[in-house]
Amino acid sequence: MGRERSTAGSVGTGRVPAYPAANRAIDLAIGSIALVAVCPLLVGIRAAMIADGDRGPFLYRARRIGEGGREISILKIRTMQTGATGSALTSKHDARVTRLGRYLRRYKIDELPQLWNVIRGEMALVGPRPEDPGFVDLDDPLHRRVFMARPGITGLAQLEYRDEAALLAGTDSELRYRETILPAKLRLDSAYLDRRSVRTDLTILGRTVISVLGRGSPPNGYRR
Repeated sequence: MGRERSTAGSVGTGRVPAYPAANRAIDLAIGSIALVAVCPLLVGIRAAMIADGDRGPFLYRARRIGEGGREISILKIRTMQTGATGSALTSKHDARVTRLGRYLRRYKIDELPQLWNVIRGEMALVGPRPEDPGFVDLDDPLHRRVFMARPGITGLAQLEYRDEAALLAGTDSELRYRETILPAKLRLDSAYLDRRSVRTDLTILGRTVISVLGRGSPPNGYRR
């Protein structure tokens, strides 16, 4: 697969999965309520960062490929040291991650600011995960189909690959991700798009909550 391709405008002529108005209404309702509910938590996390001596930026804008193959910026709580550089993939024991950041990643708390992306219409609560431009090849039919759809905070691939960090252990992790893990995740996302519905989305949301609250295994291999 190639590296980053141009993402301006629409891409290809592949089928664009419809996103029903009912799904969008649920996203707005749940997303708005959830964002208000987690605001005190976000304030507490910022205070904990400062108390730990970390006075860097609270939020991190991550470049991702979103709906229509266009680049978007998704919001995440910064969990790495200020100015961290290196691989777009993050291993379980990555030295760039802060002490608090490891906890936030384990329970996916660092993803909560993306509720704002949902409210803005850039993301959905459930959908294919937006991907780093460096791993996207919009000339590939599978990539093009998945990345024509509106991305989500959670989804079928995220649930199935919750222990991605273990698969990325060792050398050549980026090559392994590009050639083995990402194609498998995209096939799951494509299958999800074939049967996307309100009921399916609510089921995935429920599974996500159970997975996060009952998390006992190592956290996912997260992207910066």
